Amino acid sequence: MGFLGKLKEKVTPPNVHVSVTLKKQFFSIGENLEGAVQILPGEEVDCDEIRCEIACTERVRKVKRVYSPSLKKEVEQEVWDSAVLFSSKPQLSGPVHLSQGVALSFPFSVPIPPHLPPSMKSLDRRVEWSLKGVVAVKGRPDAASKTVELVVVPRELAQQPQPSTVTCKYCGAVYSQSLDRCPNCGAPRTA
Repeated sequence: MGFLGKLKEKVTPPNVHVSVTLKKQFFSIGENLEGAVQILPGEEVDCDEIRCEIACTERVRKVKRVYSPSLKKEVEQEVWDSAVLFSSKPQLSGPVHLSQGVALSFPFSVPIPPHLPPSMKSLDRRVEWSLKGVVAVKGRPDAASKTVELVVVPRELAQQPQPSTVTCKYCGAVYSQSLDRCPNCGAPRTA
């Protein structure tokens, strides 16, 4: 492999299709998040690890006073403060050789801590849970799946019968069929 081939390899992730499937649409605080990371390699590659990355991020809208040089006075400005409340990167597999065209599936079961808030979106506060699958190769950028937004509900709601749900074809959010618009992006229900 020439110099340009080695350089290209260092800046491009491996040709591996990574996807995540979940066992169900809703998870409750305190239960295990269960699913699998599927991998379909498009090239022969030795990976260092296969993992999933789970995060709970809270964003809060605040009004701050900042100095405006053009107006020469303080003005109020709306900002979103963000904090990661929980982050986990459980390893699903150690070093493994991936053969081109051979599909693999790595199941996972990760506990959702009981002290964290459920998913929530309001005008001034958002709590978002996310998940993605990752194939790490030493010396190259990671190959990762699309980030999946999780729906995490309070334990009390998980024990009640859930209404029929639909998935928004625009943003992927899962919501009750009794709503005529997606609560996440506002798109009209199509199903």
